[in-house]
Amino acid sequence: MDLRRLRTKKSIINAFLALRSEKPLEKITVRELTEKAVIHKATFYLHYHDIYELSETLEEEVIADVLNGLSDPTQLLTDTERFNEELYCLLMAHESLLSILYSGTRAGMLAVRLEKHLKDYIFNRHPDYRDDLEKNVILTYLIHGAYHAYMQYRDQDPKTVLLMIDTMAAAVLKMYTVDGKSATEGEKGKEKIAQTPENVTM
Repeated sequence: MDLRRLRTKKSIINAFLALRSEKPLEKITVRELTEKAVIHKATFYLHYHDIYELSETLEEEVIADVLNGLSDPTQLLTDTERFNEELYCLLMAHESLLSILYSGTRAGMLAVRLEKHLKDYIFNRHPDYRDDLEKNVILTYLIHGAYHAYMQYRDQDPKTVLLMIDTMAAAVLKMYTVDGKSATEGEKGKEKIAQTPENVTM
């Protein structure tokens, strides 16, 4: 993409975010956006089909940025404490943009997109999980449960809220199996192996 096209796209995005911070997505028109970006309507349509495509593109991009910061998304099933701590920090780092894009009627889409992208990553690592009802339900429960619990009590002490979420997630995972073992048992097994005499270097 050439420099001029990049500048135009940046102008469109900046104008959209400025408008979106002031009003619902449904109230933004292509006309007022192009006036704010100082471009022609035809130029806008060279980049996006409509306002909704622009919004969805930005929504997807910020979620991708958040999840790309996770060291290992599969820790959702094996180390929920570390996973939730990392995800919390990443969401806070992108809070200003997330609060603009996922406000109003779009608020519910944040958890939906998190679930979709996290499941895609985990299913790519574990293809056999994709059609496993139990694993799909537990993933949905962990993702939506943690997200909505945190959002409901985000005005409270974050460390306390996250600790409670971690404790409840760990309790759920005790009933959940990964390759025949509970996720927590799998982690304990790794620790035991690491502590056996043959694995200890002198």
